Amino acid sequence: MERRVVILYRTVRKTLLASVATAATVLLSAAGQPSVRVAPMDAVGPRPVEEQTQSSIVRDYLQAWQTMGEALGGNRVELLDASFVGFAKDKLADTIREQKDLGIETSYRDQSHDLQVVFYSPEGLSIQLLDKVEYEVEIRDHGKTVGTEHVRANYVAVLTPTESRWKVRILQSGSQV
Repeated sequence: MERRVVILYRTVRKTLLASVATAATVLLSAAGQPSVRVAPMDAVGPRPVEEQTQSSIVRDYLQAWQTMGEALGGNRVELLDASFVGFAKDKLADTIREQKDLGIETSYRDQSHDLQVVFYSPEGLSIQLLDKVEYEVEIRDHGKTVGTEHVRANYVAVLTPTESRWKVRILQSGSQV
């Protein structure tokens, strides 16, 4: 009897998690946000990813993309503090400084994310995810648009918890799809 209850609990829990992910995708799409698909997070490491952590990771990662777009689009390094730390922040800050020196700006508009969490550390101090992302890049030279490009690429991201949210520590672009 107890075994049946455990199996029923697990089945209901997986169904609810799938429903939450689907609802999040619908709500984000409806709000003009990028479409988002999140793979189940039930086997990503030596420790389970709690439901609240799952939603926080997705929310904070997507916010990091928005922050990155605003920072690069306006050449504003200070905006990175909200969503980035470490290597990712340093690389983006360098890019913004180079853009300023050249008089260019780049706008990133993410259109879709296909997220898969692949590792959650035992201590809960980092989480690694893979993202098949689709976005538009617009390049402006002294305020004049000089080109746009539609990009499909694979990204690897490592997020670290801070006092109130997850921040991106590593954001590495892989091959274009």
